[in-house]
Amino acid sequence: MNTPNEYLKPDEIRALANSFQQSRILLTAIELDLFTILDKHILPASEVARQTKTNERATERLMNALVALGFLRKVHGKFYNSGNASQYLVKGKPEFMGGLFHSIGLWNTWSTLTEAVKAGTTVAELKSIGINWSEAFIGAMHYRGAKEAKITAMMLELSNVNNMLDVGCGSGIFATEFIKRNPNINAVLFDLPDVIPITKKYIEAEKSSGKIELCGGNYLTDDFGSGYDLIFLSAIVHINSFDENKMLIKKCYNALNSCGQIVIKDWVMNEDRTEPPDGAYFALNMLVGTECGDTYTESEVKDWLTRAGIKKIERKDTSFGFSLMIGYKD
Repeated sequence: MNTPNEYLKPDEIRALANSFQQSRILLTAIELDLFTILDKHILPASEVARQTKTNERATERLMNALVALGFLRKVHGKFYNSGNASQYLVKGKPEFMGGLFHSIGLWNTWSTLTEAVKAGTTVAELKSIGINWSEAFIGAMHYRGAKEAKITAMMLELSNVNNMLDVGCGSGIFATEFIKRNPNINAVLFDLPDVIPITKKYIEAEKSSGKIELCGGNYLTDDFGSGYDLIFLSAIVHINSFDENKMLIKKCYNALNSCGQIVIKDWVMNEDRTEPPDGAYFALNMLVGTECGDTYTESEVKDWLTRAGIKKIERKDTSFGFSLMIGYKD
């Protein structure tokens, strides 16, 4: 099978190698809140530099580069947002891509990739990027999950679900979407104690808190209780080692009612671990950012489920890259 970059010419290879420059230009502009400052204004670089507390000459060079990328327009020495910047990159706008703040954090961890490959695990130290890392991460997951949750809800059998557990719930977007599809669902949302206050904000915005209980803890060590018809794990197993996932899935199985289902939403790799491509890239994201995370193959996921006691397993591939691995308890 031919890979996308197999026939690249030298200038195309060079462009790929240097593509980080464009990414960094955009991320620096977001970090400086430049697009929000320019919202509904046309300003010279000197005024933007004053508000961002940056060097005037350097700020103008940055803004010139943003013009070249299509995010800004420049007329008579003054700058204003282009249409896409105004729609997606201004704080407070309905479609603001706040999750890009998380990409700033990823820049720091990915910069350690060479050292991580040598060490076999993350060597990165969390650096302050002027924002709450947890809020940025949950915001990024919510932005992506808002579209994915609707599709996922349609792909699952939810009609017989009365009680569900969302392990590593983040913003709770999946549970709230499942409840919209089946209003009889009562959901327990489980995540780290410092995440739960963030979750609460999203749940209150969705006005579905009456159906939802929030629970803070560590999913590897704390008890889940029992009595669930559905246990949902979205973007969770890639954080853990193989053995940690084996233990986690067994714990989920024990918490499940008879005829209940465990749903794992994640990258599911082919046996060579080269496809899907985004999953192969994401395995490196786990290398630089976690102690033992990875992306896993279908056979590995099935191994966790069968060892836990699951006999019926189904795979459903989504339109957004992730797959659903569904295990049904007898």
